[in-house]
Amino acid sequence: MVESGITPKMAETAAKRQDYASPRRQMLRGLGVVAMAGLLAACQVVPKSGGPATVAPPERPDESVGPGLPTDTDRHRVALLVPQTGANADVGTAIANATTLALLDSRTERVRITTYDTALGAAAAARQAVADGNKLILGPLLSEDVAAVAPVARAAKVPVISFSNDSSVAGNGVFIMGFVPGQSVERVVAFSRGKGHVRFGALVPKNVYGDRSAAAFRTAVANAGGTLVAVESYDRSATALTGAARRLANAGAMDAVLVADSGGNTIRAVPVIKSAGPRQILGTELWNTDSTLGTNPVMRGSWFASVSDGLYGQLAGKYRTRFGKAPYRLASLGYDSVLLTVRIARDWKPGTNFPANRLLAADGFGGIDGIFRFNDRGIAVRALEVSEIGAGGFRVVDPAPTKW
Repeated sequence: MVESGITPKMAETAAKRQDYASPRRQMLRGLGVVAMAGLLAACQVVPKSGGPATVAPPERPDESVGPGLPTDTDRHRVALLVPQTGANADVGTAIANATTLALLDSRTERVRITTYDTALGAAAAARQAVADGNKLILGPLLSEDVAAVAPVARAAKVPVISFSNDSSVAGNGVFIMGFVPGQSVERVVAFSRGKGHVRFGALVPKNVYGDRSAAAFRTAVANAGGTLVAVESYDRSATALTGAARRLANAGAMDAVLVADSGGNTIRAVPVIKSAGPRQILGTELWNTDSTLGTNPVMRGSWFASVSDGLYGQLAGKYRTRFGKAPYRLASLGYDSVLLTVRIARDWKPGTNFPANRLLAADGFGGIDGIFRFNDRGIAVRALEVSEIGAGGFRVVDPAPTKW
């Protein structure tokens, strides 16, 4: 476990013990007076000029100095469940470090975060978090870990705000903040249809991400009033990818083609897709972290939808200054989960159950990744922008909405 409080000394200690990026644009705000007030301190937390905020609240003589967790009746106990050892330790550490930055930047004196290592067993971590008196769980990262944590948290009436993008684990006290692929598919298809494209095709991998992208694509094309020409899938091999791309290219006339895969596989597939005629190439949020896409001429002019990176670029700079290396892109989820908690904590009495109904606020929340709100299934619905790939990088062609 790693404790995070609010003093600089505590934050530095937490950072030392804690062993799914491209900058652009400007701050997106939350909705309404209450939403903006709740985020005001946090939206000042990534100053363009640089160094981390410092906070020095008075010492708390009532806190225990004995073994176990400190006795603390003035602050909310919040558990952070992320991998800190094992294969995903670097991602988990980046998220944990980002929560430390958020605590410092928001200057809160109302929240204490304790980190638990899910690599040692997600259910066991959740049981320990509940036993320690935590009233809210941030994380875990992996969908299988969410499934293991959910029953433990539910029995204790402790809500879970996960960093997973698997919508199947949401609901009944579990909220997910991850970037759900279907939302970026819907956004880019609607934009493409608005530009006059009517006939659509898609190329997707044979995995969970591909299956969900294909399902979202079919729905998005129908909702936009387009015509679905073909959807081809492939196993993860160069031969299978080329074969599927060739079948799609020969499936009939089409105006736009979605490739729901990473930049590398897309670059291999696009020349084949365009061999039967020019097509507008569409992508998902996976492209947002691949700054090399613009170096390949075949990708120029392609569109994809994702969260805005304006504030993330500032967060990444501050992160490098404090921790000496670049964060993983998912670190923003940890940062924004703290901003959300701080906003709700203003009217949440320490020691009582977390008011989960406030997560369903119609005006939503805002942070590093722009505005978002949870739907009644517990899935974060995000305001996304559409970008175009050019030789110099990405250019926003349709900004994300700034209000719902």
